Amino acid sequence: MILRRDHVGGGAFFVAGALVLAVSGDLPFGTLASPGAGMLPTLVIGLMMAFGAVLVARAGESPPLREIAWADLPHALLVAVIAAAAVAAYTEFGFLVTVPLLLFTLIFAVERRPLLPALLVSIGVTAVAYLLFTRLLKTPLPPVPRDLSKLRGLLGL
Repeated sequence: MILRRDHVGGGAFFVAGALVLAVSGDLPFGTLASPGAGMLPTLVIGLMMAFGAVLVARAGESPPLREIAWADLPHALLVAVIAAAAVAAYTEFGFLVTVPLLLFTLIFAVERRPLLPALLVSIGVTAVAYLLFTRLLKTPLPPVPRDLSKLRGLLGL
């Protein structure tokens, strides 16, 4: 059997979904009439696993894994490292600090877009997401910390 790109990608989605499902069992699922906090994440994980299985099943249509061009690997690793840093900083610095910094870093530093559009998009997307979650969905987000000395140290100020 020839190992193909979709074997690896679909398998990774399926395994990642199974792992997340295994560790997130503490959220209550609820019922259809009264959904719990775990219903939507469980449904999303289930869909991710199902689509991963579909990718594996249809992998014969994808190119062989050995034909992957690895020229974009440094770019992909940089994006993954920045995203991991944002995940680590999220609970410490809150939504309103972490998300615009994440977006600005990805748009301006990684994708090399102009400064002003990168700044406007970062702030605009964060504002829309914040209003959507806090006002429309009534979902609390981690607040900005009262003591900003850690943030100043992170930014070198």
